[in-house]
Parts: sequence; structure tokens; C-alpha cells
Amino acid sequence: MNKPDEHADQEAPQHTVSIAAVAKRAGVSIATVSRVMNSVSNKASQETIDRVRRAVLELGYRPVGAGRALRQGKSRLVAVLASNMLNPSMAAIAAATETALRSAGYVMVLCDTHDDPKLQDEYLLEMRAQYACGLVLLGAVASDVLRDCVSAGESLVFVNRRNPYGGGRFVGVNNAAAGAEVATWLVQKGCSNLALIHGSVASSATADRVAGFRAGLAALGVELVNNRVFGSNVLDHLQIGYEGIARITGSGGLPDGLFCTSDLIAYGVRRWLEEQRAEVNAIEIVGFDDSPMNPWIAPWLHAVQVPYSKYGNAIVRALASKDEQSIILEHGLVIRPR
Repeated sequence: MNKPDEHADQEAPQHTVSIAAVAKRAGVSIATVSRVMNSVSNKASQETIDRVRRAVLELGYRPVGAGRALRQGKSRLVAVLASNMLNPSMAAIAAATETALRSAGYVMVLCDTHDDPKLQDEYLLEMRAQYACGLVLLGAVASDVLRDCVSAGESLVFVNRRNPYGGGRFVGVNNAAAGAEVATWLVQKGCSNLALIHGSVASSATADRVAGFRAGLAALGVELVNNRVFGSNVLDHLQIGYEGIARITGSGGLPDGLFCTSDLIAYGVRRWLEEQRAEVNAIEIVGFDDSPMNPWIAPWLHAVQVPYSKYGNAIVRALASKDEQSIILEHGLVIRPR
């Protein structure tokens, strides 16, 4: 990804898709396509809007203004699609990304997909129509338009979660190795009644953390009993932690060592423990992310530390690269004194 003024001599595409071709593909009038592209489609149904946007994507149509911006080197928009902006770790990564993009001469637009494939597709179509020069998926989910974008060779960077269709440019940490390190530390600490609470394993990040934790325990000859594991697909990680510790405790008492695959899950665990007046300091709880808020609101929480401040520059480097590559950032394990 080059700075805007470095595109000035770029030649116009040899083959230009007309608005008429888009209208024909979508089965609508040219006027309807124009209204949709200019966001004045209040008279069109959502189904019509979606059909037009899909035709735009499939044909690679560029509005005249966007094409001119590309040829003149004025396309500066980079879209960041985050799966859950309620998660402080995503907010921290988005903030670092905005700073790095601005320093490189770009403008960032931030969208929250709420882990919803349809909403992710809507944003992908809109950002492509607006000729975003790069798309950053901060927690991608499998979806129809994303698959089309991958197949079309769009400028995509996957952050934290890998491309659900394989390959591509990726920025993140080694989640499996981190999970194994947590297992090793808990066992070395003397914990014998271990438990695991995790979110959806449809997320490659969560799946790798869970697999790494299990592998780390297995390497040490430690078995993780099934009733000491709780997983959920709900979006609210606080709720996962709250419900998970209640379920685990109800089936076998309080664990003495617990791995939560996000800090938010650990916060939910702590809330339940305090409500039950349990001996919270008797449990070694390890989260994942090490939110910048932890020293202030969770000084009791050990955590895998994700290097938020390094994400921005790494994402800019990945956008600039023409090759598929993985940029693996160094994580750490933060152990806080009791």
C-alpha cells in the first residue's frame, strides 16, 4: 500500500464496467443503481439494494468519482471492520491502527460488525463501493461477500482471527503457544483442579487458545476433565464467564486454576465469585488480552498480554505488502502479585 501521492502516474484500467452493466446484472434501472451508489436509495427495498451492491462487487464497478480518485492518487480510505467494539482489546487495536494509518497518510473508517455475517457483508459492499483502498478485518467471520472479496484478490488484512477461507495476510499473536504457556504456568504453580472457560471456537483465535491449552496440559500428563470445561457461542463474554463458572462449580466445586480465553470472560467469573462470597484469592485466574484497564480494575487477573501498540504499524506493513504473509507479534504472560 503506497502513500496517495505515489499513485499519480497510475494508468486507468483498460476495461471499464459501465453503470448499465451493473443495472443489467442486478435487474434494475440505471437510475436505481445511481441512487443506491449515492446512498439515496430510500425508495428501494433492502433486497434491491443488496442485489445492486452484489452486482457492483461481482463486476468490479467503480463510480466515476472513485475511478478518478484512484487515477489521481487520492484514494486514502482504509476500512476497519471490527467484530465487537465492546471488547476493550479491539478498541485498543483500532486506536493503534488509526494512529499508524494517519501517520502513513490514510483516513480510517471504523465499522462494528457485531460478529454478524450479514452486517459484515453490508459493510464490505459499502466500503468497496466507496473505493476503500484497504480492508482490515479485526475478527472476521465467514460470509458470502468476504469469500467473493478473497476470490477477487481484494486488499484484505486479517487481524487476530485468520482468513476463514485460508491464506491471506494476517496480523496477530501465536494463540496456541500462549495457551500452552498458560497451562504450564498453572501446573507449575501447583494447581491440580483446572478449568477452562472459552467463547466460540468458530473464531480461529479462540480455537487455537483452547487447543494450545489442552496440548500444554497433555504434554505435562495432566487431564482436563470434560465437566471442567465450559464453552459458549454467545457474543457477550462477560455472560460466558458468569454462566461458565457457575456451571463448573456446580459440577465439581471451585477450581484452583482457571484459564479464560478473554479478559472479559474473567471479569464475568470474578463477578459471580464475589456474588457467591467465594474465596476468590484461592483461584489462580488467567485471562487473555491484558486489557489496558486491568491494572486499574482487575489487579487480581493474570493474563496473556497482547502488544496493542504494535498492531497499527504491523497492519500498515501488511497492507503495503503484495505477498501473503503472517506477522506474528510477540506476546507475554503477565503474572500479578496477590
